[in-house]
Amino acid sequence: MPQQALSRTRLVVDGQRPVRTILRLLARRPGRMAVALGAFALKEIPMWALPVVTAAIVDIVSLGGEVSAIWWWFALASALLLQNYPHHLLYTRMFMRVVRDTGANLRGALAERLQGLSIGFHSRTSASIVQTKVVRDVENIEIMLQQIGQPLLSAIMVLIGALAMTAIKVPEFLPVYLLAVPLALGIRWFSARRSRVHNERFRREVEGFAARVGEMATLIPITRAHGLERTAVTRVESSADEVRRIGLVLDMLNGRIASMSWVAMQLLGAFCLVLAATFALTGILPISPGEVVMLSAYFALLTQGLTQILMLIPVATRGVESVRSIAEVLEEPDLEENDGRDNVDGVTGAIALERVSHVYPDADAPALREVSLEIAPGETVAFVGSSGSGKSTMLNLVLGFIRPTSGRLLIDGRDANELDLRSVRRHVSVVPQESVLFEGSIRDNVAYGLEDVPDDRIREALVDANAWEFVSQLPDGWDAVVGERGARLSGGQRQRIAIARALVRDPRILLLDEATSALDPSSEALVKEALERLMRGRTTLVVAHRLSTIRSADRIVVLERGRIVEQGPHDELVARRGRYAELHRTQAV
Repeated sequence: MPQQALSRTRLVVDGQRPVRTILRLLARRPGRMAVALGAFALKEIPMWALPVVTAAIVDIVSLGGEVSAIWWWFALASALLLQNYPHHLLYTRMFMRVVRDTGANLRGALAERLQGLSIGFHSRTSASIVQTKVVRDVENIEIMLQQIGQPLLSAIMVLIGALAMTAIKVPEFLPVYLLAVPLALGIRWFSARRSRVHNERFRREVEGFAARVGEMATLIPITRAHGLERTAVTRVESSADEVRRIGLVLDMLNGRIASMSWVAMQLLGAFCLVLAATFALTGILPISPGEVVMLSAYFALLTQGLTQILMLIPVATRGVESVRSIAEVLEEPDLEENDGRDNVDGVTGAIALERVSHVYPDADAPALREVSLEIAPGETVAFVGSSGSGKSTMLNLVLGFIRPTSGRLLIDGRDANELDLRSVRRHVSVVPQESVLFEGSIRDNVAYGLEDVPDDRIREALVDANAWEFVSQLPDGWDAVVGERGARLSGGQRQRIAIARALVRDPRILLLDEATSALDPSSEALVKEALERLMRGRTTLVVAHRLSTIRSADRIVVLERGRIVEQGPHDELVARRGRYAELHRTQAV
């Protein structure tokens, strides 16, 4: 199956059955896995064949055979050893491509799922924790497959070869091999539950630490401004110390398992050697000196392979825990449901709310209470009110980030619950209070998500956004890199780039969320002028605390405790001497 088509196939990750999930992921590429397993079987032939060669040479020496026979055995051993190189390279190429493809597919599936999860999920989940799952947990799975694959396959091949050759040479000795497997399984069973519990605790603690570090990085300006550096460091150090403590407990558990595995397997290997020698000396079994060496070598290889596998239990447990961690995202049910709903090709901009209420999870009271409102295409409506009155909830409802708990939201007369809101958002642009730009050029940020945008269209958007003057003066022009989150630009410059991004899309519905509240007066004037061009002819919903920025709105809607208490033009509301007039008077003082 082509890689592109395969990546579109939905990954099934079962957090309750992580081992089955891993096998299912590897089986997604049966051709490469078959070639990898075939190459591995060929390259491992020396592992189980050389003890036979050794036994034959020992018997030739002990019986006084021909020297030429020894050289024939040497020629066979050389051929077997030399073929290992090309087959090992083939195995590595095929198997590691499967591993790396699996990692890439998991990251792609996580990114796709994160884009489909509701805003509620993202609001309650730290971005640092999400980043840890996408980066660290997938890496743990890749490391697990890389480090366990070869020892596990090698042990299986040696076991098969040893059983086959022993069945041919000394079939009476076969039951002895059965001691190794139950012993290995017993050690694995003994360690499995405790390893899982401690690995899960460690993983949770690392995720919490990642959230603390992300929080510290975000709050550095506030921390430094208030002289709280020591407080911030103490919070991170406390979380790091907890990671250290739980990690040390896990390390000690892994150390005990590793030592117990090694001692048990070495004792079993020594027992096999003594048992084979005893059989040979007492005549209980007709075993030659060469066969004693062969049986001892096979058991040494088998116990060595099983020891390797058992000592990799920490890596395996960490990888299995990472599968569970990834499953928390891929199995998260809090999705924004759009599949199977009607696609929207165009929007005129008519919006209506019919007795809409919304209650956030675990909230004591509704954020909106039976709100009814009609907004005509091209109308500018501003929402004002005290903090917690429901202004941002209104914008999130229109965007479809949240859905009405009761009532209906209509877009162009159609119930939003019947529409694929992703197709609606193609005709919507948002300019938030703090515009977020990604690491890239100004041009890339303006044209983000659009293909083959003409240069003239981007230049026109920058001009209309009052951004062309400062962009053209940069040494690299619109190819200048803005830095992470636009750090190389001022707040006003970032807002104007965001407005250019909205303009180039020519949206029918525009949402402005405190778009000028964080700017200085000179920047605010430029941004307001650009916004007036952007709003012209478009349905615009504005949230603002500073009432001076919404005087020209066609209608102002006053919200209190989730209800509409007043609505109308600025002058009319001031003349009523109601709640809006009170807010206006407070800001005018």
